[in-house]
Amino acid sequence: MTGAPLIGRDTELAALRAALARPPAVVFVEGEAGIGKTRLVAELATCAPTQVLIAACQPLPDPFPYGVLLDCLSHCGDWLREPGPVTGALRDHLPELADRLPPAPPPLGDPEAERHRVFRAFRQLLGALGPTVLVLEDLHWADERTRQVLRFLLADPPPGLSLVLTYRREDLEGQSPLGHALRLPPGVTGAHLVLRPFDVDQVRALINTMPGPRFTAEAVLRETAGIPFVVEQLLRADGPGVPVLVAEAVQERLRNLPAAARALAEAAAVLDVPEPVDTLAAVAGESDPDHLVTLVRAAVLVENPPNRYGFRYPLAARAVRESLPGPRRTELHQRALRVLARLDHKPLARLAAHARSAGLTAEWLRHSESAADAAILNRDLPTAVDLLSAVLTDEDVRPAEVNRLATKLCTTALTGLHDPAVLTLIEDLLADPRLSTEVRGEVRLWFGLLLLRDTGEPDRAEAEIAHAIDQLGDQPDRIARGMAVLAVPYLSTAPIAEHQALLDRVDGVLDHLPTRTLRTAVLATTLGGRLITGDPTAWTHADRLPSPAEVTDPEEIRQLARAHCNLADACSWIGHHNRARAYLRTGLTLAARVGAPYVTGTAEATAVRLDWLTGHWHGLDERITELVQTYAHLPPVTTELHLAQAWLGTARGDWTRAEHSFHAALGPHPIAATMPVRIAAAGGLAAMLLSRGDRTAAAGHAAHGLSLLRAKGAWAWAGEVLPQAVACHLSTGQVDAVQDLLAELTNGLSGTDAPYAQATLTACQATLAAATGNHQQSQHLYRSAIEQHQSLGLTYRATQLAEQAGATELGTLAQTYDALGATVDAARCRHHLRGTGIATPSPRGRRGYGSQLSPREQDIARLVAGGHTNREIAETLFLSRRTVEEYVAKVCRKLNVSSRHDIR
Repeated sequence: MTGAPLIGRDTELAALRAALARPPAVVFVEGEAGIGKTRLVAELATCAPTQVLIAACQPLPDPFPYGVLLDCLSHCGDWLREPGPVTGALRDHLPELADRLPPAPPPLGDPEAERHRVFRAFRQLLGALGPTVLVLEDLHWADERTRQVLRFLLADPPPGLSLVLTYRREDLEGQSPLGHALRLPPGVTGAHLVLRPFDVDQVRALINTMPGPRFTAEAVLRETAGIPFVVEQLLRADGPGVPVLVAEAVQERLRNLPAAARALAEAAAVLDVPEPVDTLAAVAGESDPDHLVTLVRAAVLVENPPNRYGFRYPLAARAVRESLPGPRRTELHQRALRVLARLDHKPLARLAAHARSAGLTAEWLRHSESAADAAILNRDLPTAVDLLSAVLTDEDVRPAEVNRLATKLCTTALTGLHDPAVLTLIEDLLADPRLSTEVRGEVRLWFGLLLLRDTGEPDRAEAEIAHAIDQLGDQPDRIARGMAVLAVPYLSTAPIAEHQALLDRVDGVLDHLPTRTLRTAVLATTLGGRLITGDPTAWTHADRLPSPAEVTDPEEIRQLARAHCNLADACSWIGHHNRARAYLRTGLTLAARVGAPYVTGTAEATAVRLDWLTGHWHGLDERITELVQTYAHLPPVTTELHLAQAWLGTARGDWTRAEHSFHAALGPHPIAATMPVRIAAAGGLAAMLLSRGDRTAAAGHAAHGLSLLRAKGAWAWAGEVLPQAVACHLSTGQVDAVQDLLAELTNGLSGTDAPYAQATLTACQATLAAATGNHQQSQHLYRSAIEQHQSLGLTYRATQLAEQAGATELGTLAQTYDALGATVDAARCRHHLRGTGIATPSPRGRRGYGSQLSPREQDIARLVAGGHTNREIAETLFLSRRTVEEYVAKVCRKLNVSSRHDIR
């Protein structure tokens, strides 16, 4: 790859060039096979100020005396300048230069004297080349005569000569590169470079220079240990197997080893994990530890961690395994199984893998289930899912095992976070003829629950759950769980009344369920479903939950965690924000006790929404971005996160991002998001468009949100869409429509526990009174609405109402908005304040920010990074375009970037 840019070796190249700039010089370049020594010296040849001669030693059983030196010098005839008389001693060795060298001197009759004259001839010939860099690669394969000449040269080198000598330490058998320790005379520059494997950033840089599919740098680093040659071969490979050149390199290194050492290497390859010498020897059937020393010195195996030995990188181990004949490979797996089974702490997953590779089906099933159980106990749910999936996809597993393990897989998958491919596996299980009818119904139930959680397709999920209930027969516990899910009101467009009837049916069987754990599981689903609609009886039903202190069963703890987190979610939608935080704390504590990552994910989404609602915005955007990546495959979680991100973008004037996030909040399918999220997203889009002056488009989104609200009859969710609908109606003078809407809301909230919607109703009544000229009533209602919102902790909404009411001085409002991070609102207040002719000092003081961005510059930078033009930023922040241009220039200067396109 000499035509490609040099990756990851800038420091080494600079050190090499610096040493060679002060001839005479010698630079040793050390590094294992494939580390990039040849690539480094090739780059040197393209940028060296003097001529460069390059030759490589060959791995011959009996290397030719002076072979690499003669190969190198045979091509330098055009560079010779007045070679001295002693160089004639090389005339017979270099026929290519015969016409340029003096006659051969007469024999001396003394072999040692003849050898000395040859050494002098090499030095004189190299001196006759003028300023030259002589690169000799793979010095570990050099013959002894060549090493002697190099030592002779370096004792008194020609003034313009520099040497670059590359070698692998593992092939020197404990010697120094030139056979003896080297002491350079004064005036000779010396350097020693050791090339190390690439780190993750260097691997990523190399990946970016390669064509074809992209791999993650972390995955490539794990497979290759960062050795550049292996990285390149892996990236160029056509298929999933070991790249041919990598396999050949590994096999070549093994071929030259004694048979006993090869047996240890084969055992290490089959074990695939660094092991102590006793384990390696037992699996290999070898007892001499000296053979392990041979493998380590040859860099076939490495010690990592201490006293454990394995291959340097996984691809090398795979290359050896794949080269083994089938019977030999099976024998080693059988030995590994026996040896590892005798350990005090048995590696169950590895035992399962060895049993499967050895063809021992019964042992594979036993160890796989034991390993899965241990993984579940240790909260390593992805490993448990992988182990169980491997068993269930094997066609030779008997029906009894399939029926037992299928339910275990489903419950484990529902508890944790896993590869989305598991959903396809469970769907395939539904067609597996080995499943009994009852187990098939149970698997279908879990499949429906997973669909609901992992795909955001509630209609499909509810259809599967309903089908499962028909198949479950006499399993009332499973039927109750299925019915509880169907009763949840926020998953579909069906009216609340239908869900209420189902909730009542489920509550009727609660006392007949066989265990308290199952009752807790059903309550975990139904309590949130009752409370989120504003049903005041939900608090009485919540009293049926056991106290966290009295629960010890891990599954019941998990279900109790889910119950508390679901109640927190419901509280956050209807306005009980303090209660929501209390439920969240308990739910997260319980989830942490038993390891319930999905429950934790839903709770984190609720916490984000709570922080938005209650004005805790510091660091919220970064937190949301991280959580979206963590839970990317869980639409019910990510849609809520996108909703909060959209709200935040609207408050900051980042319209592009806000609009994108609102649409993302609706999910990958038309009905992926829950109903409260869909209604809130419609209201959020309307609010954003109203702030931009687009009343027509805003009215369309507000009307859509209202239609969803009316279809459900869930007026407790009106807080995020009703103010926008009222504003749209009043902007076109539709006072009657607003009066009818508020009457409808008043009626819908009758008998409900929905403090947020009630506060919203008061605020909308205040808006209506102001619009109809009833200012005394308007001020009274505004004060009441502000107090209600403040009591709920809704600082941002209370501040907006104070602004609408004109009840607070604009400078104070701007400071409150600034403290929240509501960029657009603060800018609007300052703009209006400037219009009155009153000075608007910075709410954060006029301190100098030096090289750091000021709060206003941060706002500008955020909007520039979001793709907004200066004109758009000026309109958003109520500034002149000239002022924005000045701010952008300051941001570029402080961030040390050349243009706005580089602002991040």
